[in-house]
Amino acid sequence: MDGVFPGGTSVTRLSVYPGACAADGLAGGTPHVHLASTEAYVVIGGAGELHTLNTAGHRRTPLVTGSMVWFTPGVIHRAVNHGDLQVVVVMSNAGLPEAGDAVMTFPPDVVADPDRYRAAVALPVGERRDLAVRGFRRLVADPAALEEFYDHAVALVRPKAGGWRDIWASTVEAQTRRTGEVIDALAHGDGRHLRASALVTAPQSETERLGMCGRLRTYDVRNGVAL
Repeated sequence: MDGVFPGGTSVTRLSVYPGACAADGLAGGTPHVHLASTEAYVVIGGAGELHTLNTAGHRRTPLVTGSMVWFTPGVIHRAVNHGDLQVVVVMSNAGLPEAGDAVMTFPPDVVADPDRYRAAVALPVGERRDLAVRGFRRLVADPAALEEFYDHAVALVRPKAGGWRDIWASTVEAQTRRTGEVIDALAHGDGRHLRASALVTAPQSETERLGMCGRLRTYDVRNGVAL
């Protein structure tokens, strides 16, 4: 497991989209929710806000250089860019978000229909964001609609969730099990794992890709290179 980043987490460099949304004029990303994974933002440049919605209500949290904030499954979140917002994203359960652990806040007639939802996800980035922001604004205005959205989100990911256990078992569970073995060994005075220690790097991807919140440069945290 020496070549795998600690904790079964993933690390991504995020440059939040600068273009204004047609629905409300705010620059930034597409509001969405994760159903199984916790996400953390470490702000390394620029400024903005994190707009969130959950059963505790709607909140706007300032993001400035040095800020760190994280949100658990069920928190709908939207990164708003006030100027060159740059973030390092640390995500639990590496591999699950890429396997579908995210649902965008499209209007209810879209999230209730898997075919329409898939078509909306395939829209160009700007159109997809505008549609999700319209749905998000409806949820903010009518908190009672959040329960319905959660139900639709669960229904959308349910066909995929069975396969998530294999991803989780190969990352989070495997690393947790390895730590337990190390603790047991140390309790018996066995430090053989120390002789196999390593310094590892995971370079950024050479190209950017378009994500929900901005332009992404990922780190290959599953295949670190020993130095």
